[in-house]
Amino acid sequence: MSEAPRRDGAPTPPPEPATSEEEFARTYAAGYEEGVRSALREVLGHVARGHTPAELRMLVESRLARIKEEVELKRRNMTAPPRQPTWSSLLRPPTAARPWVAPVGAPSAQVPPRLGPGRSWLVREERPAHALEMLRANAADFPRVAIVSLHPPAIPGLPPERRVEVDLSAGVAGSGPPSPGEISGRLRAPTEAPGGALVYVDALEFLTTENGLDMTLRFVNWLVGQARDTGSALLVSFDPRSLELKDSSRLERVFQSVL
Repeated sequence: MSEAPRRDGAPTPPPEPATSEEEFARTYAAGYEEGVRSALREVLGHVARGHTPAELRMLVESRLARIKEEVELKRRNMTAPPRQPTWSSLLRPPTAARPWVAPVGAPSAQVPPRLGPGRSWLVREERPAHALEMLRANAADFPRVAIVSLHPPAIPGLPPERRVEVDLSAGVAGSGPPSPGEISGRLRAPTEAPGGALVYVDALEFLTTENGLDMTLRFVNWLVGQARDTGSALLVSFDPRSLELKDSSRLERVFQSVL
């Protein structure tokens, strides 16, 4: 390739290749920018969910305490050889379509879908609205309702003896919220009782911040399997802005239906 001439007729010398120091600085700056963007998106997601200042402080402090662990995990993932996809993942049936949409803050133009025993549903929404409508419309179909939430919602007409509540905010000012293992233990009895239970969760973002994505996904996998095996139903409200696209896709693939 010929060099472009300058105005005085002399050829323009090609640009000098970047030094290793410049390449390192460029890579570091790009990683730093992405880290700041990710942190701010996460904080905005928590604010949009209505967390109190005390809860936000706890979430941020918990995340700060795990930064070294997350960075090391990211480093190992980046340096590990790429994994080949398994045939089971390539042959996985597509996730159910999202047929039902109701305006937020207004009565539904259509009847919310019936959840059905053994089913698992993920509702993508910035704040719990559609999932709450589905919860209240299906609560009478199950002998009991189990709620995992920072702000457990009211369910009109549901007797207290049919309600099992795991209030994650109870540990904010005390010894800390329950771990996924502790939550699983508290959900075994209502889901394994005759008739199962309708399990409602709207705190995946909180659990991910507290325990990491991998542990939260294992917990969700357990919930889905528990609902299937006991004739219960699982309903999860989730803000997709709280995860990167690839992680959000990992979560969606766990569920039978996604709205």
